[in-house]
Amino acid sequence: MDAKTKKNRIGHKTLSKSFNLWFWGALTCFSQEHMQTFGYLCSMLPIIEKLYPDDVSDQQDKIHAYTAFFNTNPMLGSVIVGITASLEEARANDTGIDGETINDMRAGLMGPIAGIGDSLIDGTLIPILLGIALGMSQNGSPIGAIFYIVVWDLLAYFGQRFLYFRGYKLGDKAVGFLVGKQGKAVRRAIGVVGSMVVGGVLATWVNVTTSVKLRNANGHVFLDLQKQLDTIYPGLLTIIVTLLCWWLMAKKHVSAIWTMVILI
Repeated sequence: MDAKTKKNRIGHKTLSKSFNLWFWGALTCFSQEHMQTFGYLCSMLPIIEKLYPDDVSDQQDKIHAYTAFFNTNPMLGSVIVGITASLEEARANDTGIDGETINDMRAGLMGPIAGIGDSLIDGTLIPILLGIALGMSQNGSPIGAIFYIVVWDLLAYFGQRFLYFRGYKLGDKAVGFLVGKQGKAVRRAIGVVGSMVVGGVLATWVNVTTSVKLRNANGHVFLDLQKQLDTIYPGLLTIIVTLLCWWLMAKKHVSAIWTMVILI
């Protein structure tokens, strides 16, 4: 059924309320057993109340579809909530959509969206913003911290809002961009920029040197190891120590605390 011919429609005010409940409460009552289930369910309450206003028992029956386990990246996960709102609207108009279909959709999407979101947001976007903020915080300036707080909050809110409404408008087609060829190209480009920023932060803020010097019998220094290393590969010790930390945490699963103890 075409969206324009639907009898039961979700207004912009209801969609905004649903999104805000997701934004502020995605991790509400978070636990290992339920993860984001209750935040997801809460965000769907305005949708259910709008589409089924006359029968409380019907509302209870429809909302039951959102009690199943749910967990994904909170930021990109807003697109799933938007898609769900669109499917719930279709279910209210008797288009053959049922609760099982909605559950199958979100169960199939939450894993891929989590993988994309964790690498794109937590592994790329946040390090880029932190790298810029660190550069602005030289000599103890608070500008870097203010920059990060303001920019991250704006990106988080309006980025999630855009994905939510895009998901509602396009339905399950909205995921095509995230997991398709265009999405992969965008993620790869952002990943390259993120690597450059992290590399710049590494070269600027991490400084590992050695004081090893070899002297002759007269006390004259005939080998300054740090100078020799700088002529071969400036910052060699820095990159070695950084790769060592990465190897310990990523490959040997050593905690960050124990890694810092090892460095000390």
